Amino acid sequence: MKNPIIEFKNVNFQYNSQAEPTLKDINLTIYQGEKICIVGPSGSGKSTLVHLLNGLAPFAYEGKLTGSLKIQGKETRDQDIFSMSLQVGTVQQDTDGQFIGITVAEDIAFALENNNVPLAEMKKQVKHAANIVHMSPFLNARIYELSGGQKQRVALAGVLVNDIGVVLFDEPLANLDPASGLDAMSLINELHKKENKTIIIVEHRLEDVLSQSVDRIILVDEGKIIADTTPNEILAGSLLTDHSIREPLYIRALKYAHCDLNSTMNLIDVNQLNSQDFSEKIDTWTNSIQLEDIEKEERTPILELREVAFSYVEKPPTLLNVNIKIHQGEMISIVGANGTGKSTLGKLICGFEKLSTGSILFNGVDGATDSIKERGQRVGFVLQNPNHMFSKQLIYDEVALGLLQKNIDEKEIKERVEETLKICGLYPFRNWPISALSYGQKKRLSIATILVLEPSILLLDEPTAGQDYKHTTELMTFLEGLQNRGFSIILITHDMHIMTEYTNRAIVLSEGKVIADDSPARILSNPEIIRQAKLKQSSLHDLARTLNITDTVKFVEKFIQHDREVRFNEQ
Repeated sequence: MKNPIIEFKNVNFQYNSQAEPTLKDINLTIYQGEKICIVGPSGSGKSTLVHLLNGLAPFAYEGKLTGSLKIQGKETRDQDIFSMSLQVGTVQQDTDGQFIGITVAEDIAFALENNNVPLAEMKKQVKHAANIVHMSPFLNARIYELSGGQKQRVALAGVLVNDIGVVLFDEPLANLDPASGLDAMSLINELHKKENKTIIIVEHRLEDVLSQSVDRIILVDEGKIIADTTPNEILAGSLLTDHSIREPLYIRALKYAHCDLNSTMNLIDVNQLNSQDFSEKIDTWTNSIQLEDIEKEERTPILELREVAFSYVEKPPTLLNVNIKIHQGEMISIVGANGTGKSTLGKLICGFEKLSTGSILFNGVDGATDSIKERGQRVGFVLQNPNHMFSKQLIYDEVALGLLQKNIDEKEIKERVEETLKICGLYPFRNWPISALSYGQKKRLSIATILVLEPSILLLDEPTAGQDYKHTTELMTFLEGLQNRGFSIILITHDMHIMTEYTNRAIVLSEGKVIADDSPARILSNPEIIRQAKLKQSSLHDLARTLNITDTVKFVEKFIQHDREVRFNEQ
């Protein structure tokens, strides 16, 4: 029998700044060598559970802890944050905030330097940690030159260098492209099996987590543990949707078709499903859906990029010969691997960078002479990092700032700010300081500061990263409402669910070039585009192949249409 390594017994935790406990009567045992996934909507208590495990609560985030929490048999209340860091290592969602050194080797060595490890031994341990995460060739590389996936590996090596027994991953997929996300899950799985680490993953993207085996899923909501069970059992039931967690797309398709699911089935791997269990009902369901024809008419694009190219100073070209047309009332996705030029393209559209060659037209007029202010009236840009967008201390004041600068009537400002905060799920916190928000809440606030201004084109860089299913759905539903009112919306995203479910068109970048401009269903049916752009094939395509459905594109298109109808009827 495995030894318990973490034991919660009747644990309650209440921050000093709050009137009610955030965690209530938590009972949970995690055993040596287990790999578990903790899921829950925003505000469910997941972050506080993480803070208790790594010592940030109550040592940095002060509060009252009752009950018993033991790690490796020792009560955490009798320890300090440093001693706990030697037992549970945390890889944060925002890895940039975790780095100390300039180069990879310097950063990995930081903890060893603090412990006065002799230089020869330090070099040995750094090389060993780098080898575990496959970063040995990059020891002399500067961290800012690395991709998002490589940065995450360096952050993990910085944890492993102390031979930590428990590794906690806090939203490890939030800032990674689809292929890098799958690589990250493979690395975590390798770490679990080869190094015999106890792994705890806190993540919204459950489908990607389940690309590798998981022992248990812990569902948390309203400060309580709702379920502690196997992946098969939780996929078969309704608990995920009941608590605002996004189900894997293939599971949702099976449920739409009224297939009978139970925990004895192998539901984790779509490729291992028994086609005899589901084919008949899937056929009946898909045959009942008649695809709507989307009329295509020639009209003047609201935004057009012609032969756009861009290079940073003394760097190879970031973008080459980019030609894109976007029409009024369209919502499109721009997808591709980390570092392929998506964010740079957004900066060019918003006027933050100047074109090397080419032109950008708004309603047929060249925007080359626009000032930043004039461009801002055309395009609202929501940055990927929310911390780069704030200048006020209080949430209400931050959202109202842009309206105040336009000399809008105070009553209208109040109405627009409050309506926007409600849409973004932040109205209850309107008088809070921004610093008190979680990363996901800050993300929603950054979107609110732009939404309230109602520009004709809205460009969002990774708007749903780190967001739970409920807030993602609320935000995307709001964006669909803006789209229906004539707004043009551009989503720069790694989220294949968002691309598939909410946009009729996706533009794929690879090495600075547009390699596809087509429907998401057709793009994700093209293995060469998936490979070049480091995308992830939708599990709907895997389901179609498993069930021997020949026209996978039409199957995916029917799912998308049905899914949109369901969401519309639920509003």
